[in-house]
Amino acid sequence: MKQFHLHLVSDSTGETVNSVARAALAQFDDVSSVDHVWPLVRTKGQLEKMLASLDAYPGVVMFTLVDATMREMLRAACAKRGLPCIPILSHVVRDLSNYLEIEAAGSPGSQHELGEHYFSRIDAINFALEHDDGQATWNLEKADIVLVGVSRTSKSPTCVYLAHRGFKAANVPYVPGCPLPENLMELTQPLVVGLTISGERLIDIRTSRLQSLKQDLDSDYVNMEHVRAEIDEAKRLFRQQGWPVIDVTRRSVEETAAHIIQYRQRQIEKRNEEAAHGAS
Repeated sequence: MKQFHLHLVSDSTGETVNSVARAALAQFDDVSSVDHVWPLVRTKGQLEKMLASLDAYPGVVMFTLVDATMREMLRAACAKRGLPCIPILSHVVRDLSNYLEIEAAGSPGSQHELGEHYFSRIDAINFALEHDDGQATWNLEKADIVLVGVSRTSKSPTCVYLAHRGFKAANVPYVPGCPLPENLMELTQPLVVGLTISGERLIDIRTSRLQSLKQDLDSDYVNMEHVRAEIDEAKRLFRQQGWPVIDVTRRSVEETAAHIIQYRQRQIEKRNEEAAHGAS
């Protein structure tokens, strides 16, 4: 395992540079980083403290700094030490500026300002928490997305992730022998998506869950025959209702959410086309 020091420098929260760094490092096998995170670097004094650490922990520098003077100061310091200095947003902002023929504002952390989008996202997060695991089902029509699946198919974390992307997401568990909310089959506004998973993977997840809770493993909850029947029942329901189905067996929450967002966009586009056709 090759290890190196990675300095993540941002004049905002550091969320962007961290996400890009993680995505890039995922492309390399047997490599790990010792992260040095430097958020909210907005003055020369703060930057100088970060630069001093390069002598003790030389390595790769990735940054998002909108101030030109600060960027040049960081680049010069890295060049002096022979260290790579990688801007995350500079090329994107420059190319957008050229295309739009508009100068970028250059405001640190502007993506985190308390504007309409921010409060919309907070509303979506609150909605996901209030409508988790079959709660407040009378209000499902107000959702953008409703997830249905058997226990431990990542419904809750997927809803929270979708909420951070601004979607009001709710989830309803499929439990054999327990009736589903009556209004679930009559929803018109939300996109309803069925989540499924392989029996083997589901048993692994459920077994780990029971062990963490120190509960009995001798139950239908982790019985292969019962689990497979449970999954098949849920899939039959999904087919009957014509809901899109996503297999989460080998997918991360982020990948599952990306597919769901695509389905939602197609749903909106189809409705817009139908509305335009009706108007004409």
